[in-house]
Amino acid sequence: MSHYRRTHTCGELRNTDEGQKVTLCGWVHKRRDHGGLIFLDLRDRYGLTQLVIDPERSPGAHAAAGKLRMEWVIAVTGKVTSRKDGMQNSQMSTGDIEIDVEEFTLLSEAKTPPIAVADDGTETHEETRLRYRYLDMRRGELGANLERRHLAMLAARTYLDKKGFLEITTPILGRSTPEGARDYLVPSRLFPGNFFALPQSPQLFKQLLMIGGMDRYFQIAPCFRDEDLRADRQPEFHQIDLEMSFVTPADVQLMTEEMLAAIFDKVTGMEIPHPFKRMTHLEALERYGSDRPDLRYGLELIRLDDIAKDCGFAIFKEGIASGNIVKAIRVIGGAELSRKEVEKLGSFVASFGLKGLAWMKHTDGTLSGGISKFFSPEELSAIEKRMEAESGDLLLFACAPENVVNQALDHLRRHLAKERGLIDHDELNFVWVTDFPLFSWDEEENRIAAEHHPFTAPHPEDIALLDSDPLKVRSLAYDIVLNGYELGGGSQRIHDPKLQEKLFGLLKLSSEEIREKFGFFVDALSNGTPPHAGIALGFDRLAMILCSTDNIRDVIAFPKTLKALDLMMQSPAPVRSEQWQDLSLKEVDPKGITFV
Repeated sequence: MSHYRRTHTCGELRNTDEGQKVTLCGWVHKRRDHGGLIFLDLRDRYGLTQLVIDPERSPGAHAAAGKLRMEWVIAVTGKVTSRKDGMQNSQMSTGDIEIDVEEFTLLSEAKTPPIAVADDGTETHEETRLRYRYLDMRRGELGANLERRHLAMLAARTYLDKKGFLEITTPILGRSTPEGARDYLVPSRLFPGNFFALPQSPQLFKQLLMIGGMDRYFQIAPCFRDEDLRADRQPEFHQIDLEMSFVTPADVQLMTEEMLAAIFDKVTGMEIPHPFKRMTHLEALERYGSDRPDLRYGLELIRLDDIAKDCGFAIFKEGIASGNIVKAIRVIGGAELSRKEVEKLGSFVASFGLKGLAWMKHTDGTLSGGISKFFSPEELSAIEKRMEAESGDLLLFACAPENVVNQALDHLRRHLAKERGLIDHDELNFVWVTDFPLFSWDEEENRIAAEHHPFTAPHPEDIALLDSDPLKVRSLAYDIVLNGYELGGGSQRIHDPKLQEKLFGLLKLSSEEIREKFGFFVDALSNGTPPHAGIALGFDRLAMILCSTDNIRDVIAFPKTLKALDLMMQSPAPVRSEQWQDLSLKEVDPKGITFV
């Protein structure tokens, strides 16, 4: 077995190692036969090393090397030699040396790979990369991302350990509780008709740990949500989950800032200044139309209701009278856009519920064109001042219900920033969004619902409003946002059983529902609960940013597609009839999934 015990990796040797006898193992990356000498690039996770096999010095190894193909696994023993002047390769960390091979062992053959592992500039479709994920790892980029992910985990664990946190794992098989998305359910064989649920988060467990006196808890927790996917979502994901006793939101936020600074320093070497910016939920919606604003560029939303309410433009005047709002975006230098290009922007926002965009341009020292003719000189002057418009600017206006305007203009500002090259991709702009509403209105159920989860504490200043106007109550919830991505969120939790009972009542949960869904937790609250708060950071999303990609699948070893399919394992898949019977479930005909 000793013939493949390597002495060094393929990225390790340098000129200082000249003359050493070494053993390397790895994959054949490239092979070049010069009619006598055979040159091989040998690859492992750490790098590449060039091998030279001379038919006169090593005839056996030379004969064996003549049969080698790409991705075969070999072990070689030989001496480290310096490359001749002019033959060095500055693109390789080992480019000043090569191995004069003396012994050669073939460890494993490989069929022709469906993915070009060697970097030959070939683009490979993502579905193929997911199908042969283990080959994609060999190409280097994914492996480098997984290494950065490891460093981020290590930095988080090291920081939290120094701050006195205990890493405690919580159950994967739990109870189905309402958390905002569909649960993944696991049928019980021993208790037919009953199900476990995979955790959407460890929320109740971490609060129970605080009741248990653990004081400072964390884990890099696996979580599962059966929801529609997108580029920054996966059905199974990880979060840096932490909870602290006898703290306020400010304590959690400070701890989070320091941890993120430690992570970015470890992974990228970047220094992250803190404290981070802060912005209320109301301010974020007003200025950016979103509770996860990207602050790397301007394009802020400016409200103009008071100026437009008496203008001659009927859509604005009548819309405001019926409860709509008017907001506008100033596009610096946008006057260069043609009417056709502006109309395309109107088509873009239509998919977000906005019927169209009105516009004006600032040219020749005044606002003109578009809807400007419907405004008096005084109104135009007020708009110009409010928007801080200058020569060459384009003003884009939207009038609709507030939620429609905010959503459409949020997407529009992101679109404009990308199209006009306004985004500094090297900038990291963190912001805390605070004071979220405690409740929202559920149109389908015709009742209020928890904006986050029902264990979030209300803002102390608004507790009196719980009885009179609960939809105006702010919560002690907070989100951390980076460059338009919600990295995570948390809150101060309710530790008073009476206040918790009151919130359950406002949510129209009956005593039976409370007992069924949260009985164990309500019991725990009544046994002496410390004030506590916490946060959960989406670790995969954080890793995505650390690796400078906008696709979360690029930082997960074995991810699912946007349809939640595992193309490599070809799952989900039907199971045998016996398994249905073991679980006392009625077998159904599977729809069937065709895997390419």
